[in-house]
Amino acid sequence: MTQEVFQGRCVFAEAGAETQGLGRRHAQLGAHAAVPHRQVALRPSSVSHAVRSARVFTPSLVISASYLIAHSFGRRMLYPGSVGLLQKAMRPMLQQGQARLIEEFNGQRNKLLACDGNEIDTMFVDRRGDASERGKTLVICCEGNAGFYEVGCMNTPLEGGYSVLGWNHPGFGGSTGVPFPQNEANAMDVVVQFAVHKLGFQLSDIVVYAWSIGGFTASWAAMTYPEIRALVLDASFDDLLPLALKVMPDSWSEFGGEVELLLLLALFFLTFTLTHSADAFLQSNLQLYSSYEVDDDWCVSVLQSYQTDRETLFPWSVGEDMALEGRRQLALFLARKYMRNFETTHCTPLPHSEFYPPWRL
Repeated sequence: MTQEVFQGRCVFAEAGAETQGLGRRHAQLGAHAAVPHRQVALRPSSVSHAVRSARVFTPSLVISASYLIAHSFGRRMLYPGSVGLLQKAMRPMLQQGQARLIEEFNGQRNKLLACDGNEIDTMFVDRRGDASERGKTLVICCEGNAGFYEVGCMNTPLEGGYSVLGWNHPGFGGSTGVPFPQNEANAMDVVVQFAVHKLGFQLSDIVVYAWSIGGFTASWAAMTYPEIRALVLDASFDDLLPLALKVMPDSWSEFGGEVELLLLLALFFLTFTLTHSADAFLQSNLQLYSSYEVDDDWCVSVLQSYQTDRETLFPWSVGEDMALEGRRQLALFLARKYMRNFETTHCTPLPHSEFYPPWRL
C-alpha cells in the first residue's frame, strides 16, 4: 500500500474571481451574495411598533432556522454515511473491503488534499498493464449518501476489467470534513486533477460513474471537464417526485388539489409539487415512447452536422431553432440512446455486464 498527499486548488471562487484548472477557465460556482441581516431596535412602549419590527426579523429568523436544520440533522439525513455511529458499526466491513482491494487488486491508497483543507481518501486500481483494452480507461466512482469506496459501486467497473479510482465523500471513512456542496465539488476536483497529473490519464480516457446522490459530483465533473469521455449515472435522480410518492400517505392521493413541500437542505431551497395527476402524466409519457416512430438516420445526421459546425463540447443547444416535431424526434432518439432501464432495487449493485460506456456520435 502506498500513501501520498496530492494538493489540489480551490474550486469555488469569490464573486469576480477566476480559477484555473488544466489550462482552462472554470465557471464561478458557489459565489453567492450574503443575505444582509437588518438590525432593528424594539421600543417596549409601542406594541404596534414591536409587531412591525418582528415582521422585519422574520426572514432572518427563517434563514437562521434553515441554516441550523441543514447543518445539524439535515446533513445527517442527506448523508447518513457521515454519521460517526454508522461508520463505527461498519468499520469491520470497511477494513475488510479496503484490505481486499489492496491484497487482491494491488490497490494504491492515497490521501488528496483539497483546497478547503479536507483530506480525501482514495483507492486506485491500475489495470493498464492487463491485456484488455478496458484497463486503459479509468473509471472514477462517486458513491451514494451512505456509500464508501471500500464496499460501494467501485466493484462494478472493477469486475469489468477497468482501471478504477474510488474516493470517499468528505467526512466518510478516511476523508475529513463534512459533505456540503462546496466541499463535495472541491473533493471531486482534486480527484480529477490527481487522475490526470499524477496517475497519467488523459481526460478523454476517463469515465465518471456515479450511484445515487453521487450524481451531483459526477455531473459537476462532466460540466467542468467536458473533455471527459463519458458520464454514467446509476440510480441517480434530478426530481424528488418519484421518490416522494413512495413514502407519502395514501390519503394524499384522494386530495384533489396540490400539496407543496419545502425541503431545506444544505444552504439551498428545494421545492417540488405533488399533484393527483402525476400517474396520468407518467402513463402518457410511456405511451408516447412506445407509439412514436423516430427516424434514427435523420437524428444522427442532424447531430453530426451540429457537431461539425461547432467547436463547443458542452453544452449543446441543438434543436432550439427546430420545429416541435423535430425536437420531439431528437429528444426521443437521445433518450433511447442514453437511458436504460434495469429492473432492480435502488441499493442493488449494478452487474458489471450492464456497465459500459454510452453511445458515442
